[in-house]
Amino acid sequence: MSDSLAAGRARWLEEQEVRYATLKHQLRQAFDPWGLAGIHAKAAASWLCSPVELASALTRYGHDVATLQQQTLARFLGAPDSDVFPPNPEDQRFADPVWRDDPRWDFVKEAYLMQTRWIQDMLYRSPGLTEAERRKSAFWLRQSLNALAPTNFLATNPVAQRRAAETGGASLAQGLRNLAGDLKQGEVSMTDTAPFTVGGNLALTPGSVVYRNRLLEVIHYAPATDTVHAMPLVLITPWINKYYILDLAPGKSMVEYLVGQGFNVFVTSWNNPGADDAGLSFDDYLVDGAARAIEVAQSVGRSEQVHALGYCIGGTLLALYMAWANRRDPAKVPVAHWTLLTALTDFSEPGDIEVFIDEDGLAVIDGLMEKQGYLDGGQMAASFRMLRPNSLIWNYVVSNYLMGETPRAMDVLFWNTDATRMPAAMHRFYLREFYLNNRMVQPDSLTLAGQPIDLGRITQPLFMVAAEEDHIAPWKSTFKLVERVRGPVRFTLSTSGHILGMVNPPSPASRRSFWQGEAGRGERPEVWLAAQHKTPGSWWPGWAAWLAERCGPRVNPPPMSNRQYRKLGDAPGTYVFR
Repeated sequence: MSDSLAAGRARWLEEQEVRYATLKHQLRQAFDPWGLAGIHAKAAASWLCSPVELASALTRYGHDVATLQQQTLARFLGAPDSDVFPPNPEDQRFADPVWRDDPRWDFVKEAYLMQTRWIQDMLYRSPGLTEAERRKSAFWLRQSLNALAPTNFLATNPVAQRRAAETGGASLAQGLRNLAGDLKQGEVSMTDTAPFTVGGNLALTPGSVVYRNRLLEVIHYAPATDTVHAMPLVLITPWINKYYILDLAPGKSMVEYLVGQGFNVFVTSWNNPGADDAGLSFDDYLVDGAARAIEVAQSVGRSEQVHALGYCIGGTLLALYMAWANRRDPAKVPVAHWTLLTALTDFSEPGDIEVFIDEDGLAVIDGLMEKQGYLDGGQMAASFRMLRPNSLIWNYVVSNYLMGETPRAMDVLFWNTDATRMPAAMHRFYLREFYLNNRMVQPDSLTLAGQPIDLGRITQPLFMVAAEEDHIAPWKSTFKLVERVRGPVRFTLSTSGHILGMVNPPSPASRRSFWQGEAGRGERPEVWLAAQHKTPGSWWPGWAAWLAERCGPRVNPPPMSNRQYRKLGDAPGTYVFR
């Protein structure tokens, strides 16, 4: 009897321990989902255990305060401006001359910069933190410090005060109207969306929907030349936002440019999943998405092989497809050669987004997806905007609300606001297996649609494009694929970022440049870049020439559809409006 009581007591204690751990986890998810309290407590304790280092840091702070006071006094006595804590040259918050010319506002600016830099420096120097903890806590600390910038408040923003005086308060009244509108829509406006309509002045390249399933529509574009290259092009677009980033307004459309160069172009237009699609997997996107689009292009384009392009997550999918197809039947791979635009395959250094990718962060995302069946596009967009808060959040807060300005109408930003949802199963797999565990580069570590994935089996020629300022797919991380694949690689590095580096049509007014050259195994990205010549303008013509050499002779355009894949409607289709 005593043994039974002891066993029951042990089970009860074990159950209580599990309940306590569950409650503790739930409370942490509710009040500190990113685990910052523990990190900051650890940092504080490490400083208290390092009194010599702490005394040195406080001495530096006292010296900085004294230096600022002396400089401010000198300014009020007529000394010229000489920032002791100058802003970063790329920091546009203090670009107006008033922040330099008026000693009062110069002091406000420099005091803010001094404080924020000292606080961040203290965090980075905390002796007890790991590098991962430093990066995570520094990211969230920057969010707070950026939010507290004097430029964000009317009382400490002389430019907004001057604007209010010049307009007799009209700017503030308009700012309140802008704020009310943004509160209604649930986000800070980045652009004036009124001038844009998909199918009206965006996504205008003529074409037909020739296939539709629950995942995607395949659009086949009408030829713009008397003859076309025999091998079709299949563009695997990202399903984060809509496909028409590749078919923006005339003159900016990659699709328009390609058909104008004599290519037979197909594109994926992904469905926007809802709660009923929570079970959609990465296997589905591979088989019913990329593979299906390629089969449609083979059939309608009357070609045994195609050229395939993948952009962003569409490029990650295409790389998986290439490994999958080369494993399934190396002699009959439907893709003869391929292009990747700003696509990650090695996620070991994914850039700033890694602050969201740990067990704490993924638990937060999992909780959202469990309730909804998907990750809402607005939630994902907010995360990306936090990676560049001053330019993508606070810049618009100041201009919209304090200055009373209407955001400029920009087609790229309109597209950026046209957000989509991520189905729970697919997105959970993507974040954990790629970002967290980086299994895509581990040969045969992943199995998709029945085939082990090994990027080293890919032998087809590859044209890669990355962007110098890309914070979503850092170019040195995309370059790592050069070390994996066995086919020849031509690598292109464009100036600008994840979007504008790709939406880069040839134009005499282009402000962008690029580096381009063959890249080989064992070559470090810095070494590759040092060996290249910087060329002004667009990389599109060089890519089109590379495609023309490989996509076969010019032939009469095939029909827009066939018996198997009949016309279902005109471009831009129906899924783009969901």
